[in-house]
Amino acid sequence: MSSIQYNYDVIVVGGGHAGCEAALASARLGARTLLLTINMDHIAQMSCNPAIGGIAKGQVVREIDALGGAMGKITDAATIQFRMLNRGKGPAVWSPRAQCDKVCYQRAMKFELENAANLIIHQAETTEFLIENKKICGVRTNLEENFRCKSVVVCSGTFLSGKLHYGLLNFPGGRAGDPPSSELSKAFSKQLKIKLGRLKTGTPPRILAKTIDFSDMIVQESESPEESFSYFPEDIAYPRAVKKEMPCFLVKSTLKTAEIIRKNLDKSPLYSGKISGIGTRYCPSFEDKVVRFPHHETHLLYLEPEGEFTQEYYINGISTSLPTDVQVQMIHSIPGLENAVISRYAYAIEYDFVFPDQINRGLAVKKWPNLFLAGQINGTSGYEEAAGQGLIAGLNAARFANDKEPYEFGRETSYIGVMIDDLVTKEIVEPYRLFTSRAEYRLILRQDNADLRLCRIANDLGLLSSAKFAKFMKYSGRLAETEARFHKEKHEKQSILNHLKSLGGDVDAKIDFPLPGLDVSQPESARIKRQLIITAHYHGYIERELKSVKNLQKLENWRIPPDFNYDAVLGLRNESRMKLGKILPSTLSQATRIDGVTPAEITLLQVHLKRIFEKNTH
Repeated sequence: MSSIQYNYDVIVVGGGHAGCEAALASARLGARTLLLTINMDHIAQMSCNPAIGGIAKGQVVREIDALGGAMGKITDAATIQFRMLNRGKGPAVWSPRAQCDKVCYQRAMKFELENAANLIIHQAETTEFLIENKKICGVRTNLEENFRCKSVVVCSGTFLSGKLHYGLLNFPGGRAGDPPSSELSKAFSKQLKIKLGRLKTGTPPRILAKTIDFSDMIVQESESPEESFSYFPEDIAYPRAVKKEMPCFLVKSTLKTAEIIRKNLDKSPLYSGKISGIGTRYCPSFEDKVVRFPHHETHLLYLEPEGEFTQEYYINGISTSLPTDVQVQMIHSIPGLENAVISRYAYAIEYDFVFPDQINRGLAVKKWPNLFLAGQINGTSGYEEAAGQGLIAGLNAARFANDKEPYEFGRETSYIGVMIDDLVTKEIVEPYRLFTSRAEYRLILRQDNADLRLCRIANDLGLLSSAKFAKFMKYSGRLAETEARFHKEKHEKQSILNHLKSLGGDVDAKIDFPLPGLDVSQPESARIKRQLIITAHYHGYIERELKSVKNLQKLENWRIPPDFNYDAVLGLRNESRMKLGKILPSTLSQATRIDGVTPAEITLLQVHLKRIFEKNTH
């Protein structure tokens, strides 16, 4: 055994998007934090699409920013194209998305971590946990270092026993170019006795720009957004001298592409049984699209630049694990790509994950309360979902190290809360992906108001700097004053607020009368105008949602002790008793969302909890 010993409050294992936000959140709370990663040069690597945001995902990035996290401002630093998705629908489901320069993003995040107070980064592979008196007290690395701590956050991404598939060839890997973390996977199953499953994801090929004929492709230019991702745009840690905008290009696959797929299905690991892991339903491989949707003869593909100083293009929509020679045929069957050269082949990757019914809403493992998990290890997909979980895991790991109770984000507070509640309450049989449709309170969980929802919470938790909170309070104060003024002041015999309501949520509508106190040529005033138009449009619906939220919060206030004995509750069906005992909901509200638990059984639980409370108070 090595004699080298180190002591920290929190250790974060893994330097992906979850690990970065976990380490930064922990450090912001003042915890002495260590981030361990296999390769420091691959911190915050964009292993798949170099893009941040999208449907529901953009909302999460805004929430991370409102909670003091880094993803939003790093995205702003690295953006080469910005778009607001769903603009044809109501503002409640608008979602920002940015194509990023992946090298700039990675370097900017590494720079952010290196400059963060209370945080040390170290390159080494974590191989096992240190356990004393049946408690985790640290981790051990492949370099025989022992790092002791009060709590651990594991954000292992696709690295746990990762296996790469190129056709019928396969070999170990955490992603292309990186080794897997096989020893840590064994530590989970053998040391900690945690149940693992197997999932699968994949990535498309990359092709060189100088070998592409763009002439007949549809050009998709960047929008000129009035807002950036971050609510605090002056807080850019790694600014570029000149921000360059780069277009994307649209093209369709052909009948020949589909024919090539069908002829080579026997060489697909997905269809030959080589892959046992379950892939995401909402981002299928291209061969899966051809087989499952034969009525769609062609499929839309997006050619997206990987950065300002690279020739590589990412082909969004053609993820595959077919052999390399078949990939070449596929690419050459697409208009404009007849002579394209593949710089990196597509592949599928299988990896271990922890069934998330073993963790609670604070992202702690139930058996090991000072072990927190975030990202793909919990069965999710996506950079944004990972980063959102990372922030919460880092927050609660630091709180545990400081002898504080974990903080749980409810479904009514954020998309992050929706995601975590879904993960730990519902059965996860495929990689989980966020959608706006998953949020029952999406009218109040909009991308435009994440700071109004979360900055006060972040300040109370110690996640937000005093400078950022002061800026938020100034904005929210101006917004409230302007709303009150517009409610009182009239134009043509009705309040200005009613005039804004008549715009139907159209934030770009021309207003032919002055707005008192607002110079809309200034960014903050323009944002206040947009915010008031949106809230005026949804006013009645928001009031209805807020009433529903109050009912939800009543059930959230009924806490269920982790050692609650469900066998003592007479009248519960065996199926419900088994599910409740497996998931161990922390509140009555969470119990209502367990499949198969009836309203009558919730009432039985409520009566039983009331008896326990009355007994304990006498």
